[in-house]
Amino acid sequence: MIIDLRSDTVTKPTKGMLEAMFNAQVGDDVFGEEPTVNALEQKAAKLFGKEAAVFCPSGTMTNQIAIKVHTQPGDEVLCDTTAHIYNYEGGGISFNSGVQAKLIPGERGRISAQQVQESINPAFDWLTKTSLVCVENTGNRAGGSYYFLDQLQELAEVCKKNKLNYHLDGARIFNAIIEAGYTTSQIGNCFDSISVCLSKGLGAPVGSLLLGDKEFIRKARRVRKVFGGGMRQAGYLAAAGIYALDNNVERLKEDHKRAKKLASTMSTLGFIENVLPVDTNIIIFNLNEKLQPEAFVQKLADNNIKAVGFGKQAIRFVTHLDFTDEMLERVEKVLRSI
Repeated sequence: MIIDLRSDTVTKPTKGMLEAMFNAQVGDDVFGEEPTVNALEQKAAKLFGKEAAVFCPSGTMTNQIAIKVHTQPGDEVLCDTTAHIYNYEGGGISFNSGVQAKLIPGERGRISAQQVQESINPAFDWLTKTSLVCVENTGNRAGGSYYFLDQLQELAEVCKKNKLNYHLDGARIFNAIIEAGYTTSQIGNCFDSISVCLSKGLGAPVGSLLLGDKEFIRKARRVRKVFGGGMRQAGYLAAAGIYALDNNVERLKEDHKRAKKLASTMSTLGFIENVLPVDTNIIIFNLNEKLQPEAFVQKLADNNIKAVGFGKQAIRFVTHLDFTDEMLERVEKVLRSI
């Protein structure tokens, strides 16, 4: 039995998802004639109260398209120091859009309205134009932390007052929704654009959606084409996305429950220095100096458990729909034996 805790992207399609994919009606998405892609886009847009959506291969692409549409070269994007768009998208902010990031040291990945207000540049010729605020919910490097609704609404007010665009990297937005108790429509009301990943947590093999108003999505489709993201008979993938939205959202509670139980066990182990608070399905912990991350990961691998290092002395585990109670017990047993 292989236990893979590297990410919630490692899941395989379930039998029901595969059946939906096999039975999908397909056409040509570039020509706008892909019935299943169209259905997925309409479903997601309606879910969040947005006018339109566009289906893309990855969350990196949806984020980068949003930045490109919302900004002009020489502009500035405000985001947290741990933000995925800054740390894990290959320098795409500058490469794709010719803009720079101003990093804000938030609280466990969460920036505040006051911090944003204080970070906006005055309209001087020699300063970059602040034009976009990006937040990540849940925060990957912050250990799956999530924003409370009032925090997101306060940020939205600051953006509106200062005429800034407001984008959500919602790679794991449904984890936040399940844990925090707000609704998709409440999230939709906050943002100008939203990126939603279907392969993180929800179990789809490929794909993310970018949501916004009709004019924004019209521009986004052109940028998607320029980025090489135009797909043809993508309905097979879109069918998996529809199935994921219909069947795999509520069950995220199980992933959170297992993550918290595992973290509780880990907090009692002598070789683990500390475990970040576990809010959703991500566990980030630090090993003490006596145990090197490479050696720890190898010990896990010797027991058929896959994990990844996450910086100096740090390791990340991510629970997901292919991680069962039996696997949880196995991981706990192996950890206790180290």
